[in-house]
Amino acid sequence: MTRTRNPAAARFARRALLGAAAGAALLLAAPFAHADDGADARAIVDKSRVTIESLARDKNFGAMRQALKQARGVLIFPQIIKGAFFVGGSGGTGVLLARDAKGEWKGPAFYTIGSASIGIAFGGEAAETVIVVGSQKALDGLYSNKFKLGADGSVSAGPVGQGSNVTFTTDLMSFSRSKGAFAGVSFDGSVLDVRDTLNHAYYKAQVSPLDILVRDKATAAEAAKLRAAVAAAAR
Repeated sequence: MTRTRNPAAARFARRALLGAAAGAALLLAAPFAHADDGADARAIVDKSRVTIESLARDKNFGAMRQALKQARGVLIFPQIIKGAFFVGGSGGTGVLLARDAKGEWKGPAFYTIGSASIGIAFGGEAAETVIVVGSQKALDGLYSNKFKLGADGSVSAGPVGQGSNVTFTTDLMSFSRSKGAFAGVSFDGSVLDVRDTLNHAYYKAQVSPLDILVRDKATAAEAAKLRAAVAAAAR
């Protein structure tokens, strides 16, 4: 028996498939599309403060505090999550603060980190991370839109444990913790990217990291607690 093709039914099926694909794309893009970027930015600032305060209190992260004393800048990521941006990859959103010539901390500016090759060597699915920027070259490089760790600046995992000493042999040094314990995380090959939407929403102006961290064109009183927490951790 010959089956009669129904053009209307075929069109309906195509529309249904396209609708499903569009829905899936929206779900995948959810980490990037927010109804209120300002609220998201404020939450990230607060979580970053909690992260730096918590790691600074942890006796196993004394080396992080030593590194911060020598730092030109610091990146704080409250969560780097496996599969955050794409299947098999890892990433997160955080902040960059920079130290000026007077030793005062400026910022924050918002950044994302992501890679298919972040090696998260721990049992959980997320890590809180601080990446200390030890060289001016690396800090200047971070002001561009994309900065590849390992290519634009060398990175190593900082020592962990009581009595650990710090000597910068790379441009950046990372410290990570998952579920209250040290997390061995390899960031070589990861890409740091400026999160313009959050910078613009947080400061209510079209500002760049250079405007925020160097030119003093934007500041946020509500970030004072974060800056104070970083300054305390660096003492």
